[in-house]
Amino acid sequence: MLNDYSKEDKVLLAVDCIIFGFDNDDLKVLLIQRNFEPEKGKWSLMGGFLKKNEVLDEAASRILNTLTGMNEIYMEQLYSFSEVDRDPVERTISTSYYTIINIEKYNEELIENYNARWFSMSNVPHLIFDHNIMLDKAIKRLRRRTSINPIGFELLPEMFTMRQLQKLYEAILDKKLDKRNFINKINSMDILIKLDEKDMTSSTKGSYLYKFDREKYDKKKVNNFYLKL
Repeated sequence: MLNDYSKEDKVLLAVDCIIFGFDNDDLKVLLIQRNFEPEKGKWSLMGGFLKKNEVLDEAASRILNTLTGMNEIYMEQLYSFSEVDRDPVERTISTSYYTIINIEKYNEELIENYNARWFSMSNVPHLIFDHNIMLDKAIKRLRRRTSINPIGFELLPEMFTMRQLQKLYEAILDKKLDKRNFINKINSMDILIKLDEKDMTSSTKGSYLYKFDREKYDKKKVNNFYLKL
């Protein structure tokens, strides 16, 4: 019978998370050093298995909280990987998520407990299984999102300079941007509040600080736009 579940194959469902962060200079990804076989000692994305009482988003949130200590993190489901031999132990399908966080806010103690480390996107080691493919798909998705939705609130400190924002976009897009053109494009989005305060660490004149207008920022994230940089 078509509805005889007992005769169907049983497979595991994993959830793997690609965690991006920005340190005011470089785009990075958080990896853990695997402490069990197979591939013990090698670098891996943070992952786990779906529990019977969870939906996928709940599993991803649990895994992200376990590693970072953070709740209500922006995340997006990326892709499902179902190659028959992708995991040498058991037949396992993995659904991947990517998230972007502010490195300054993550829980260092938790990360030490999991032997985790931030890697620059230009210096990512070979990862276990198909995790390099997951990471490649995630950075491509993030770059597309950069052209459709405003980004930065999750990755930057509350107050930042225009130069910091430009460096963030350059790190994600992996290319240099013209300063004047970038400022004009960002200003046209009307999502920033210019403050009277200045960051005096970059020059003697200082650079004006900005923060995101949260209400306008959230509306822009809902209503897609195209920002060609």
